[in-house]
Amino acid sequence: MRRAVDTTKKLKLKNPDTKISVLGELIHNSHVICELENLGINTLKELPNQGDGICIIRSHGESEDIFNQVQKSGFEIVDLTCFDVKKVQSKAIDLAKNNYLVIILGKPEHPEVMAICANAKKYAVNPENIYVCKNLESLILLEDKIKNTKKVGVVLQTTQTKEFLKEVVDYLADRCSILTVQNTICPSTTLRQNEAKKLATESDLMVVVGSKKSANTTHLAELLRDITSTIHIENESELENYSDKFINIKSIGITAGASTPDDIIKSVVQKIENIIRKDK
Repeated sequence: MRRAVDTTKKLKLKNPDTKISVLGELIHNSHVICELENLGINTLKELPNQGDGICIIRSHGESEDIFNQVQKSGFEIVDLTCFDVKKVQSKAIDLAKNNYLVIILGKPEHPEVMAICANAKKYAVNPENIYVCKNLESLILLEDKIKNTKKVGVVLQTTQTKEFLKEVVDYLADRCSILTVQNTICPSTTLRQNEAKKLATESDLMVVVGSKKSANTTHLAELLRDITSTIHIENESELENYSDKFINIKSIGITAGASTPDDIIKSVVQKIENIIRKDK
């Protein structure tokens, strides 16, 4: 995600007189979006009939149909779809082409998941056999469909957790004739989660910094709450709402989502240090 932000800024620097827009929020962080707008980089909530300049496809990706619409509207396309996201799309399309019942593990309303689903449906033998499940409960609702289908394939939103994948595999293992599972969790997401979980075992309180709209950040907070007391904040000002959490705390761990800017993390660290000094 930081690659997308850096690339977008460099693109504007190299093309100062060209109108540059991003289709949807480049990343789910309001601080970064404001920074980009101040540089003259616009966020498009919807695609205009007539485009002007460069249109950036964000790291979450888009459907093939959206790419065609952007091109037809007259924009020059710069595709910043994350490599790992493209891999999920490719895996989902392959399963759909081979007549699998495709289960996409992720949040239905998330743009990455919406793009994966749309691309899979476009190439599916049966578009009605593409499903998105955000938790085990939503998967259980498909039990009859799963049992009556010969081949079931699973892919994941890149920011999902290994714990959720294990739950799903355990559930499906005895209910499918043929089960194909593609572990499409982003390696850096897994590494970040593992490091944060280790830190959580050594901490009385974990502070997760990042947007509430960021999938990888919210999943991180969910994981850590099962280990120790955890709060999820977007910036240092929200720490005021949790002043009671810092009373008699011996150890505090701080982690952040992939899209959280370094300056926000530093501000949170500084604020926590000030709170600790006051308590002493």
